[in-house]
Amino acid sequence: MADDSDRAAQPANEGKAAGRLSKVFARNPSGLNWPRAVLFLDAMVVVLFVFWAIGHEQYLLSALFGLLFTALADPGGGYGHRAFDASLFALIGAGMTALAFGVGAAAWGWLVLAAFLVTLAAGLAAVFGARRFVNALLLNIWFIIAVALGVGLHKTSHITSHTWAQVLAWTGGSALWILLTFLWWLIRGRTDSPKLFPELPGDTSRRKPTSPLIVFAVIRALAIAGTVALAYGLDLAHGSWISIAAMIAMKPNLEQATLVSAQRLVGALIGACAASLLLLVPVNETGLRLLAVERGLEVVALILLMHGAGIRFWNYALYTATIAAGALILVDLPQPSDYTAEGYRVLWTLCGVGIGLLVMLAAGLLAKRTARTSRRTT
Repeated sequence: MADDSDRAAQPANEGKAAGRLSKVFARNPSGLNWPRAVLFLDAMVVVLFVFWAIGHEQYLLSALFGLLFTALADPGGGYGHRAFDASLFALIGAGMTALAFGVGAAAWGWLVLAAFLVTLAAGLAAVFGARRFVNALLLNIWFIIAVALGVGLHKTSHITSHTWAQVLAWTGGSALWILLTFLWWLIRGRTDSPKLFPELPGDTSRRKPTSPLIVFAVIRALAIAGTVALAYGLDLAHGSWISIAAMIAMKPNLEQATLVSAQRLVGALIGACAASLLLLVPVNETGLRLLAVERGLEVVALILLMHGAGIRFWNYALYTATIAAGALILVDLPQPSDYTAEGYRVLWTLCGVGIGLLVMLAAGLLAKRTARTSRRTT
């Protein structure tokens, strides 16, 4: 009888697992936006061509994320308002870029302190409204990626990277988006333009700095600081993947749905595995063939980022996977790759995703405790 009950329970458990997996990869047909994706691809190809022409691809990632994140932060509406907000975002992003690449050559303790403060500030930005919170998270993600790139370039003796040039590249990417919106404003007859990402929150109403909000912001900051300490304090090979995976996998706020959290975790893991496989392509290549393969991988990264812009609200797991894969390829492309390196990359990604999962579990317990407390007080 026990065996029969076990056999009956097994298909039911498999059905539940399949149901959860189908929800993670559920698609929203109305969320596809290929014109937006093509717009990003056109702009990114311009940026790529410029850096190919000048021969300084080490600054490409800063320019691309300056372009992409400034577009994500664009509030739409009248051009004067849009230009001011985009310029302010670009200015703060330039500061984040300077800080990230400035501490990239410093002792790992400074990296930990900077990561903690930036992540804490981004979490506390929720008190200034949902839109500013999202913008702060974008800058937080860029800071973690920029730190990884800065440390990697510092360790690569054959590539020279200047902090001021990285800042200039970020500012140039942001300025390109501001220029494109200006030209589009003129073409439209100087009329207001809608948000490029209308699905993102636009609420700027302030909220109270409640205890759960502050505690969760501190938990996230400690988690990211911990991953930075592990990666750079222990000088782990390709250890930056821990911090990037944790940041991508971790849910940005306490109220985020469990489904979205699972999609972030799955997407971060898929993206890292895809990037690891693609970074195996240059193994044993030298000379002009190696150069051609690296240029090809840069194009692949651009296409992945383009698809991310197009499928952002089609499926969040696949969106996370494409953004993670594109970013990780560009971060680690200057570093030599072999089968051992790919093993480390996947291992550190699993560690980062695991840390993100632990933070999510802690957030869930915090939410339950807060709910019980509120019920008792009422």
